[in-house]
Amino acid sequence: QVQLVESGGGLVQAGGSLRLSCAASGFTFTNYGMGWFRQPPGKEREFVAAINWSSGSTRYADSVKGRVTISRDNTKNTVYLQMNSLKPEDTAVYYCAANTYRQTIVVVPNRYIYWGQGTQVTVSS
Repeated sequence: QVQLVESGGGLVQAGGSLRLSCAASGFTFTNYGMGWFRQPPGKEREFVAAINWSSGSTRYADSVKGRVTISRDNTKNTVYLQMNSLKPEDTAVYYCAANTYRQTIVVVPNRYIYWGQGTQVTVSS
């Protein structure tokens, strides 16, 4: 049974930091690229960051570049999203997802086949 379980969300003041984690199970983690997406209130789901299987390639949305770092630990089947200098506009439900493009970075959500349930991040001003 495939599972992606996010954790680490919460309420933080503007300028603060959070680290999101996503624990994967039920599939061979190293065969998958991973990504983080978010859905702000009343808006469409949007790309945040992605990483390939070996951590050799990463990509970030312009809106988070320089403030966010995606990483993965293949020994723990876990992907992380370190978020610094948080802004109120970062408020959203954050989702991790897996795609089968092992080497290629994928930014479109419809190329991801497994999704977590999401974790809420709220940034107060």
